[in-house]
Amino acid sequence: MPRSATSERRAKPLSGFTQIILATIVAGIAGYVVTWFVPRVIGGGDYKVFAVFWAAMYLVVGALSGIQQEVTRGSREKIPGGPASGPARASHARNFGLAAAAAVVVLILATAPMWVHAVFPELGWQLVLPLAFGTASYVLVATLSGTLYGLTEWGSIALLIVTDGLLRLIAVVIVAVFTHSVVALAWAAACPFILALPLLWLRIRPAVVGRIELDVGFRRLSWNVGRTVGASVSAAALVSGFPLLLSLTSPHDAPAVLASLFLAITLTRAPLIVSVTALQGYLLVRFRDHPLAFRRTFLQIIAVIVGGAAVLSALAFWLAPAVFALLFPGEPGIGAGFFAVLVGSSALVAALSVTAAAVLARAQHAAYSIGWFVAAAATILTLLTNFDLVTRTGLSLVAGPVCGLLVHAVFLAIPARKDVGTSESGTSESGTSEVGTTEVGPEGAAGEYR
Repeated sequence: MPRSATSERRAKPLSGFTQIILATIVAGIAGYVVTWFVPRVIGGGDYKVFAVFWAAMYLVVGALSGIQQEVTRGSREKIPGGPASGPARASHARNFGLAAAAAVVVLILATAPMWVHAVFPELGWQLVLPLAFGTASYVLVATLSGTLYGLTEWGSIALLIVTDGLLRLIAVVIVAVFTHSVVALAWAAACPFILALPLLWLRIRPAVVGRIELDVGFRRLSWNVGRTVGASVSAAALVSGFPLLLSLTSPHDAPAVLASLFLAITLTRAPLIVSVTALQGYLLVRFRDHPLAFRRTFLQIIAVIVGGAAVLSALAFWLAPAVFALLFPGEPGIGAGFFAVLVGSSALVAALSVTAAAVLARAQHAAYSIGWFVAAAATILTLLTNFDLVTRTGLSLVAGPVCGLLVHAVFLAIPARKDVGTSESGTSESGTSEVGTTEVGPEGAAGEYR
């Protein structure tokens, strides 16, 4: 008996948090290797072009991650005989994903004449096509990921994160070995989104098919996603799209200095930002399904972020310049203080991601949107000041998330209330089930703490 009990303890699966963190670490390391490998192979000048494409792709991907957040918030495990069960409601996410993917392709190709020469002055339309293909493919990944998050299928989510990151690393390295073409590298970065789905579908299918339903219909889902995606544009501008914003607001600065800043921002900010943004789906489900523990969970996460940032900022000030010079010899040097600011600003963005998940879990779409909009506006306005390149870059990295955090803090300080009135099939005007503040068990119909 004791041996059996010991075996059961050893066989206990990893928690969802642990699985997502481990998967994020693997994907983050893969991204680090790409960031280190590509400039060493193709040189700093061409890397700036590739880095702008990478930033543009992940700016759009970050914006479209609003689809994942909203599908996560609205997904529930189907209760047999429940009022919302049935194939029509369950298929809304899939149909929406397919329609949204097609819309992304059309939108990018239709608007490209207005921005292609400003964003991709060197290669133009040659980079628009992989951008459209990659971002449209991501919509399908976001829809599936949101469904898996809503069902708390942590193992499948972790596998999807790892597979996408490793496929991108393998594709970029193979292409770089045979050619230094930025266009070919752009396609290598874009294709893994769509490749991961068929590779993993047989593994993921049993976890999804026939188990899922949404708490809203297609019309309400589209409206909620529209608001969330609008805010996610701002979120993406602060994170993966920041190098693109920096490039657009610094047309007269030296390309070599910009390339060094891109490398420093990517390498220094990634550990905190990538981890927390990847965990937004997990945090959203956690806040949604466990409202009674919200305050404790929220404060614990913020405390971990602040403590980690203090330690990492000190380490960055001490070690980062030497490590950067070792990894990228010949690139313009960057001061130790700037690296410390980069890490500190990462903590602010990470904290903003946590507050965003908290307000969205409460279906406070307006709060979610306003916080990110204010953060992005503050970032862009600071980038447009007349300070030198390094100073305004550091100021913008701090000013944006601080302003966004203040907005979210105001909304979170207001006691949650239950909306009056319904829209579709017993849902509230905000699109969530009218379940009040009751926390429901793991069978799938988790309550909103409205």
